Amino acid sequence: MKRAADGMEKPKFLTREEREKLALERRQAAVTDQRRSALDLLQSLPRPPPPPPPPLSNPPRDSSSSHHRDSSDRDRDRDRDRDRDRDRDRERRRDDDSRRDRDRDRDRDRGDSSRRDRDRERGDRDRDRERGDRDRDRDRERGDRDRERGDREKDRLEKMAEREREKELDAIKEQYLGSKKPKKRVIKPSEKFRFSFDWENTEDTSRDMNSLYQSPHEARLLYGRGFLAGIDRREQKKVAAAHEKETRAEQRRKAGLDDRPEDDAVDKKEADAAAKYDAFDMRVDRHWTQKSLDEMTERDWRIFREDFNISYKGSKVPRPMRKWSESKLGTELLRAVEKAGYKEPSPIQMASIPLGLQQRDVIGIAETGSGKTAAFVLPMLSYITRLPPISEENEAEGPYAVVMAPTRELAQQIEEETVKFATYLGIKVVSIVGGQSIEEQGFKIRQGCEVVIATPGRLLDCLERRYAVLNQCNYVVLDEADRMIDMGFEPQVVGVLDAMPSSNLKPENEDEELDAKTIYRTTYMFSATMPPAVERLARKYLRNPVVVTIGTAGKATDLITQNVIMTKESEKMSRLQKILTDLGDKPAIVFCNTKKSADARAKDLDKAGFRVTTLHGGKSQEQRETSLDGFRNRRFTVLVATDVAGRGIDIPDVAHVINYEMPSSIDTYTHRIGRTGRAGKKGLATSFLTLENTDIFFDLKQMLIQSNSPVPPELARHEASKFKPGSVPDRPPRRNDTVYATH
Repeated sequence: MKRAADGMEKPKFLTREEREKLALERRQAAVTDQRRSALDLLQSLPRPPPPPPPPLSNPPRDSSSSHHRDSSDRDRDRDRDRDRDRDRDRERRRDDDSRRDRDRDRDRDRGDSSRRDRDRERGDRDRDRERGDRDRDRDRERGDRDRERGDREKDRLEKMAEREREKELDAIKEQYLGSKKPKKRVIKPSEKFRFSFDWENTEDTSRDMNSLYQSPHEARLLYGRGFLAGIDRREQKKVAAAHEKETRAEQRRKAGLDDRPEDDAVDKKEADAAAKYDAFDMRVDRHWTQKSLDEMTERDWRIFREDFNISYKGSKVPRPMRKWSESKLGTELLRAVEKAGYKEPSPIQMASIPLGLQQRDVIGIAETGSGKTAAFVLPMLSYITRLPPISEENEAEGPYAVVMAPTRELAQQIEEETVKFATYLGIKVVSIVGGQSIEEQGFKIRQGCEVVIATPGRLLDCLERRYAVLNQCNYVVLDEADRMIDMGFEPQVVGVLDAMPSSNLKPENEDEELDAKTIYRTTYMFSATMPPAVERLARKYLRNPVVVTIGTAGKATDLITQNVIMTKESEKMSRLQKILTDLGDKPAIVFCNTKKSADARAKDLDKAGFRVTTLHGGKSQEQRETSLDGFRNRRFTVLVATDVAGRGIDIPDVAHVINYEMPSSIDTYTHRIGRTGRAGKKGLATSFLTLENTDIFFDLKQMLIQSNSPVPPELARHEASKFKPGSVPDRPPRRNDTVYATH
């Protein structure tokens, strides 16, 4: 059975077209067989006998004639048979042709009917498909309507439930707190029938229709200095005097009286009195910019300090200087200031230079980029000019002044600024920083110099190795003091200050008069912020200092536009490249937190086609100077740096500062963005903020709000921006706690 089953041929399934073709072939074969069988049947039928010959009227006469007649009859019969066969064949062919035509017509009719059947079936399928599509669309629309109806019903039920909850809460509040029903105001009869004492226009009894009374809205409110309640009384007096003159002239004209010289004198006197009227001292006052130094009153000085946002804290504070010509600097210094391009003094210079000229200890707190360097350099040089010049006799005693800065770059920048002015006075300036030969620096100090500008660590090394002494140093400047403390230089700073002579310290009693002939130690301390460690240092080494604050301590200048972008770590580089591309050839500084990160970012930007250089503590002094010079000279347009470049480095026309990595303290952030917007120019600072920088969220949000800068929504909503790090949010009262007592 299995072999039989294997031997059987498997059925073959044919398509509809193949079945139609096979049916036509079978029909054609059947028609051909039927035609062949009909032809065979026709040929098998017996032929009919020939008709008998017609009778002859005359019998044959002889045998020859009969023989001839027989042969002719046979020929005639043969021709007749041939014609009959020919006619039969012709009829048969005609029948075959007609039968073939009928079969062809029948096959054509059958093909046409099958084609019509196919068209009908195709039309039925199309109609079924359209009907199905319509049904599906109808079902879909019905489902959507049902879903919308369900959503509306759900919303209605939720609103009803919410109203029920609100009603329940209101009922609970009313039960426990009582209801607050608005009291109906009862109008007293005396108020209902009160007499109105207000004048109407028809009841105006003024004899002169003064324009001041007719249109009071024309009185211009000039809120500013010199006006009471913002109204210019002097102009009012002038208008009233002119109106009174016109009214008097009109009355005399109506009465027919002539003008008298006495009336003209009275009118002139009133006009002059109105022109000189002032609410303060009955004289016309001027702004402080239009007054000389002798004409300045206490009110003028108060307005001056408000204009420049200068505030003092201390006793016996001298007046600030308004311009260079009013300062008590020497002629050579003023000439040097003019050649250096200092047209107008900055607020910190206006306030601190007069203090330095009086040998007062100063704590200067000013915005970054406000000109603090010249504020302590100019009084220092003025102090040195009153001392004997450095010669072979006193060069071994050390310099007259010491300036300490936290970084090498800042120290060298201060040196450049000091040399601008010292060149005209013949004063020698020496810079002592790390990264260079200490023996060579010690040799420069032993050759004699008036000013030493140094970093604390290298200066203390020189003092310990006896390369330098500070026996006659009575002028000390601590620039960026908070940065020096943050970097751990407090022991070195204390060591340098202790190496100076202490016999010439000012008396601690601030009421005691200072001897004008005695040289006291003068200490300047400048910073953009004032942390507790710096205040502790100031209390120890400064005597009755005057605290000069320009603006708000720890605040960036208003010329800087701050943009904070909340982003992911993976999106920082693409955003950075877009910002630098939009800047074009304008210089920009990119700040990173680590040396490794700075090198990596510089490498990525270099591959992207930017002219990049780096600046961080891992480079040698020569490499750092080369990078800064290249950036200042525009050989490089992008400086990738760590916080080494964040303090005091003055690079002109920095268009954009980008915090690629946010610092952990707001003070560092303030100093970083202070590299732009310097010397009165506007700047732009952009910071990339991630969720990992929560330590700075609170302080950054407060700074952005104070400077009217936009706060990102993610920062404003974040929990870390609502409380200062380390503080505990307000906790519920202690009485709500459960206390368990043990016996």
